[in-house]
Amino acid sequence: MTTAGTVATAGHGPLAGVRVVELAGIGPGPFAAMLLADLGADVVRVDRPGGSSLAIAPDHDVTNRNKRSVIVDLKSPDGPARVLDLVARADVLIEGYRPGVAERLGVGPEACHARNPRLVYGRMTGWGQDGPLAHRAGHDVAYIALTGTLGMIGAPGTPPSVPANLLGDYAGGSLYLVVGVLAALHHARVTGTGQVVDAAIVDGAAHLSAMIHGMLAAGGWQDRRAANLLDGGCPYYGTYETADGKYMAVGALEPQFYDAFVRLLGIEDFADARKDPTRWEELREAVAARFKSRTRDEWTAVFEGSDACVAPVLSLREAPHHPHLAARGTFTDHGGITQPAPAPRFSATPTTVRSGPARPGAGTADVARDWDIPRLATDLPHQGD
Repeated sequence: MTTAGTVATAGHGPLAGVRVVELAGIGPGPFAAMLLADLGADVVRVDRPGGSSLAIAPDHDVTNRNKRSVIVDLKSPDGPARVLDLVARADVLIEGYRPGVAERLGVGPEACHARNPRLVYGRMTGWGQDGPLAHRAGHDVAYIALTGTLGMIGAPGTPPSVPANLLGDYAGGSLYLVVGVLAALHHARVTGTGQVVDAAIVDGAAHLSAMIHGMLAAGGWQDRRAANLLDGGCPYYGTYETADGKYMAVGALEPQFYDAFVRLLGIEDFADARKDPTRWEELREAVAARFKSRTRDEWTAVFEGSDACVAPVLSLREAPHHPHLAARGTFTDHGGITQPAPAPRFSATPTTVRSGPARPGAGTADVARDWDIPRLATDLPHQGD
């Protein structure tokens, strides 16, 4: 059984044996490193003295689970050398600084590749490494705003709805960084040559809308909110309020699913309205009225076991208790924190939450031993093991 600050990688996920150095940041970089750690990589997070500016207690920062932490002051005279010692033994490095900052700190791609030519150097930014906005500050909402994806979300005549930081930071950012890092890692193992992965949230968020751009070019998508099949414009693909102020989600797109939907909802008179947009507003009103007549749990029972593609809209605290998610173990409890379990799943190399959030500096002695860097334990400040 592992203790806080230690991570045993053997047999835990398909990336067991892969070493990753994460230069501490906030947002998509830590999430990408968590995903690699969940998949079994030995992730060493290099924290700065004083910690990050993220307003969350380290013990609850789930994005630092399955990692170990050391503390390095990169602005100290020997700080860069300490990081380069780690780089020399790593397969991957992840950083989320503005362009040029890592170079000024002495740990940019050129310095790192001089120590380790096989290194995959992953760069996570919002705007990318070049372009007019590359050196500007920003956050998720601004990045998705420029790509057109934010403008797609929400009701007409109202401001666009902000999808937390899931669409930009994590979908357009972290996941693309991980895909890029794994592809480059494969290339490095085949050729012996590392490279830089430039993962920009604007690129990833734009890439996510590839299908929509195809539909737009074909005339099958209107460039405005709530006017299309998948953005709430279609009355049988969206959400509806129930009698208790909660919501049901409807995704009855195909004919057979729509037929089951109108039958169970009790509006069989609208069986022919699916392909008739002139009746969509009338259909929407009928659907809304029906859902308002019962509670969310009552409607959940009505649609239980059907292929109508209807589901209750659950809160964050409700979701882990849904029977399907509970049966699959989609959520897990570790260290008193309910959190999503690692995903995806593997038949031969299963993954798990091996350790809770890494406390800054707590892994120094173990990393020094496991990575064979003896002076790491004596030269770096650390906080107990």
